[in-house]
Amino acid sequence: MRYLFSILLLFAASQFTFGQSEGNTLQIHGDIQFDAQYYRADSLIGAPEVPEKILSNAVGNFIATYGNFTAGVRYESYLGPLQGIDPRYRGSGFPYRFVTYSDGRFTFTIGNFYEQIGSGIILRTYEDRNLGFDNSIDGVRLKMNVIKGVAVKGFVGRQRTFFDLSPALIRGADVEVTVNDLDSGINIPGQLIIGAGAVSKFQRDEDPSLILPENVGAVSGRFNWVFPSLNIYGEYAYKANDPSLTNNFRYNRGESAFLTISYTKKRFGLSVSGKRVDNMDFRADRNAVGNNLNINYLPALTKQHTYALAGTIYPYAIQPLGEMSGQIELTYNLPKGSALGGKYGTSILVNLSGVNNIQRNSLNDDSTTRIGYESPFFGIGKQKYFRDYNIEISRKLSDKVKASVTYLHLFYDIDVIRGLSSQGTVTADIAIADVTWKVSKKHILRFEGQTLQTKQDLGSWAMGLIEYSFGSKFYAAIIDQYNYGNSVADQQIHYITGNFGVNLNTTNIRCSFGRQRAGIVCVGGVCRNVPASNGVQISITSSF
Repeated sequence: MRYLFSILLLFAASQFTFGQSEGNTLQIHGDIQFDAQYYRADSLIGAPEVPEKILSNAVGNFIATYGNFTAGVRYESYLGPLQGIDPRYRGSGFPYRFVTYSDGRFTFTIGNFYEQIGSGIILRTYEDRNLGFDNSIDGVRLKMNVIKGVAVKGFVGRQRTFFDLSPALIRGADVEVTVNDLDSGINIPGQLIIGAGAVSKFQRDEDPSLILPENVGAVSGRFNWVFPSLNIYGEYAYKANDPSLTNNFRYNRGESAFLTISYTKKRFGLSVSGKRVDNMDFRADRNAVGNNLNINYLPALTKQHTYALAGTIYPYAIQPLGEMSGQIELTYNLPKGSALGGKYGTSILVNLSGVNNIQRNSLNDDSTTRIGYESPFFGIGKQKYFRDYNIEISRKLSDKVKASVTYLHLFYDIDVIRGLSSQGTVTADIAIADVTWKVSKKHILRFEGQTLQTKQDLGSWAMGLIEYSFGSKFYAAIIDQYNYGNSVADQQIHYITGNFGVNLNTTNIRCSFGRQRAGIVCVGGVCRNVPASNGVQISITSSF
């Protein structure tokens, strides 16, 4: 692979030399990001002593384009990784490099790439630095528009695992057809897109006690029917038996189904979604756990809250071994000048979501089959995992002031969602008020108040924020999160943090200092734990 990569770079360079007379220009762009934190031990909040005192993450992307060629590399350095980032990232290197040729119809990539089939329930590779997540594939990928309305792609390679590659070889293919584009004589209302994909992994069986399948395949089919005001998307996936550490080496087959219907009309919007997941943990190493070497991605059917108390204390994490979930979201914009809408109008959003276990009927399990249960497709279990009922009302109060208020009612099973034991469940109510005041053309003040009320777990919280922005260049904020309802008096702590930042053209510099409480960061149902810390953090991002 490395030799072939070098050959393609030389070929691209030769094309650059040859093509100068044709008017092509070489373009180079990229971005860098540097995050560092100075840590202080704080026994009161559980912040540990960090021997190195200062930890840092640094990433730099460099991409060159010339004619039909694009080539790039990414350098990463974790010395050592920030607290909360998997310590196996420690080190430096070039884990991502690629060359791509594309002529509009045909695209060929060698090296690293990210890919997705459908909504991702059999394959999605992507990077999320907030999660410390990167499961890119190192190999070869081909994409081609066969005829108008028909696109195919295929790939083979190994997934990234920190600064190494997965033990399993990943292979996949996908075809997508836009039915309306196949022939002008096809008369279908709206636009209909259908697709089918397949992914397989090969990992040698080296287990002395079990006979493990070395080839494990997954297939999916999907459709997306789009109208001016209506959109219907559905997908079903099936995975062959895939015994692994995460499912206790059971030989059950896996399946997942996802359906969402969205309707919008003038000031009204409605979205209804449902999802079933059964034994769909799919990895490029049967012994991997956590967020490492996930081949697929299961979309979350819960609202992704951005406010601190709503989004980081009790966020939902996908349960790939089994869940039945549903979500309804309603939006309505009250017209300007109406009795309820006021002078500037009012926006209302209502979101309801819930997750239960799947119904499982136990089977006689023995050392031969190791199949512990069967589950009817529409069988919803009785155990509640999660509930989130919330409403948000946003309104402009004057030319200079706009405000929003949010209320949430949550039910959260700590043991299931966080993989713990004997922690029980939490019922919580959260209220949020957010007010932005445009003092003048360049000066903006924002005030935020939140409260989380519960008698379980760590008890109730309150939070206040004041943020000042000067134009688009400078901002400063002070935040206080207060765990006043903790049943342990010594743990009724204020977590006070100061933030300030500056934007200089394409460079952003941010600094924060103070206490950070332990919590969970989730993006789309994929989560990581963030330990408590006390210290100073700086982040620099720049693009060119």
